[in-house]
Amino acid sequence: MAIIDFGGVKEEVITREEFPMEKALEVLKDETIAVIGYGVQGPAQGLNMRDNGFKVIVGQAKQFERDWDRALQDGWIPGETLFDIEEAARRGTIVQMLVSDAAQQAIWPTIKKCLQPGDALYFSHGFSITYKDQTGVIPPNNIDVILVAPKGSGTSVRRNFLSGAGINSSFAVEQDYTGRARERCLALGIAVGSGYLFPTTFRNEVFSDLTGERGVLMGALAGIMEAQYDVLRSHGHSPSEAFNETVEELTESLIKLVSERGMDWMYANCSATAQRGALDWKPKFKAAVLPVFEDLYERVASGAETKRVLESGSNPDYQKVLAKELAEIGNSEMWLAGKATRSLRPKEPAREISEATKGVGGREY
Repeated sequence: MAIIDFGGVKEEVITREEFPMEKALEVLKDETIAVIGYGVQGPAQGLNMRDNGFKVIVGQAKQFERDWDRALQDGWIPGETLFDIEEAARRGTIVQMLVSDAAQQAIWPTIKKCLQPGDALYFSHGFSITYKDQTGVIPPNNIDVILVAPKGSGTSVRRNFLSGAGINSSFAVEQDYTGRARERCLALGIAVGSGYLFPTTFRNEVFSDLTGERGVLMGALAGIMEAQYDVLRSHGHSPSEAFNETVEELTESLIKLVSERGMDWMYANCSATAQRGALDWKPKFKAAVLPVFEDLYERVASGAETKRVLESGSNPDYQKVLAKELAEIGNSEMWLAGKATRSLRPKEPAREISEATKGVGGREY
């Protein structure tokens, strides 16, 4: 266990040095880990654990052909390491609930009847347990209930694993029936490829996660990009200029400086004109959006956002509606301009970044 100072607040962090892979393999040597769902997190976590030498099986509904076929392509063998959801849950001593939040509610009756005393129920999101009054996911008292939440999409979890970088993850123990819940949890965190793990609770994880996704990480980011792009276009700027000043410079230059050294360092390495403008306008933007974030957090805490997710996710037409909503974004002028801009990026090999400026990986989507 390492104690790290995060801006004046000391926190516990578990690294690979404190909990090496050899220890994780020893802790889980008699376990069968059943990955339930092969959509977003399932492939990354399942493949990482398999590559690390753990005993892993996959449970995937065959009617979802895309996910089933992907599992086959990734080398999972029907009847040996690939099963339907119920059979995988029955075989597993650790059952990883990696289907979507709405799907967890739907399959819970099936999963619950397969759990045996001493099993572990694993989540990568605090949603189902924190909002159990809405989801109905209430585990029996004779199992461990644990969480490892990688701070990134499944794509990032797998890519960072293959590069050797790992990805930051939070961990939590909701219920410790066996007395081994914490070490099982940490072993799984190392097994799925975490660079380091920091403690949380199911409640804190889902509150911060839902706020972050709707806020800075996705919702707010997309919204302010569209607003700036629209203003520039309405004042006569070309699509390429508006996109480059709104998105391309952020993603291809400035955010990388933030990742390497922080916001202050990025400011220090921009022009004096950019510095002055950023410092003057930062408090104005903060004042403008702070009430929105307060409203957002309150909706998360009250369960209103959960209700919205469950209602929309259980709609039979959800995938069709989602495809339409995503197509509206992808076919908008701004993101068509983005597609053209990306096609013009140089194809030359990336230059090596000096050791002095290499950053640590953050959350990606």
